[in-house]
Amino acid sequence: MAAENAVGNLAVLSPMPTGSGSIVVHRMLERHLPGYRVEPYDPWWTLFPPALAWFSRQRSTLIHTGVDYGAFFVRPQRPLVVTFHNYVLDRFMRPFCSRLQWVHYRSDLRTFTRLSLRYAAVVTAVSEATACLVREDLGYKGRIQVIPNGIDASVFQPARKAAQQDFVALFSGNFSRRKGAQWIPGIAARLRHGQRIECVGARIGSVPLDSRLVFRGQVPYSQMPGVYASYDAMLIPTVREGMSLAVLEAMACGLPVVATDCPSMREVIEEGKGGFLCPIGDCAAFAERLQWLAQQPEARAAMGAFNRRKVLAAHQASSIALQYREMFENLVPGIFDR
Repeated sequence: MAAENAVGNLAVLSPMPTGSGSIVVHRMLERHLPGYRVEPYDPWWTLFPPALAWFSRQRSTLIHTGVDYGAFFVRPQRPLVVTFHNYVLDRFMRPFCSRLQWVHYRSDLRTFTRLSLRYAAVVTAVSEATACLVREDLGYKGRIQVIPNGIDASVFQPARKAAQQDFVALFSGNFSRRKGAQWIPGIAARLRHGQRIECVGARIGSVPLDSRLVFRGQVPYSQMPGVYASYDAMLIPTVREGMSLAVLEAMACGLPVVATDCPSMREVIEEGKGGFLCPIGDCAAFAERLQWLAQQPEARAAMGAFNRRKVLAAHQASSIALQYREMFENLVPGIFDR
């Protein structure tokens, strides 16, 4: 049980929607910071945002949540800390979401985000790229503290792979346009015999399959360390990420990564050292890089080792949690000692 302070309050209460990567980040903080507690809620509650106030009813010294609906968790005498886990409200994202999503992003969600920024005592973002988008698209002039995502590298770690002749790349995530799923069949079609892509996650719609493209369905998160470690490389043709947990997890498991050349990926993937960055939607470029990795087992191993070292140096969950702790204590001195 999370520790409580002398007057029975939690130090930090974190209302978060279930089913997203964001809650994984906050659960990590819950494990590493005594006095920090996640209050999960079903995303359907966001259809009537004022009802979200119910999830911040528990007493605490401050509130930490995502920025989208942060304004609905405001309570008197409790500072609000909001985190941008990604940013999808700008016009660039229009081709990569449904019409209903786009209306939602450009109307109520944009308004709610501005309200959260107005009420927030501290604003954080998981990457410099995300912070930059907030400043540019919303014209936000306040300070945004960048605290990157972290993962537990003692759980996500390399394992000895079973001997196999085929080269298999992993795509992990929702099969959506924002994740670049529309390009995966085109990438797979360009692979050679003995090379394939396997997809883990929710499959949406009808996708043509052949021996080079396989769907494994959804896998419990607790099993993902073993899943990553059984593949040769990670494929992520995403349109945009805040800071991809799947990429960090794959890196910790010793995989090279072939990803879209977008700003947040440049903060994580070092071209030619930890993997390759390809132009957005360029199926031929992605396939070419995967084919090169398939033919270079020693280079794959070197890139995977480089990636693990990078995660250990900059993305360990314990060190990221300390950055959040320092931020909370700067806002409310002695918050975890009361």
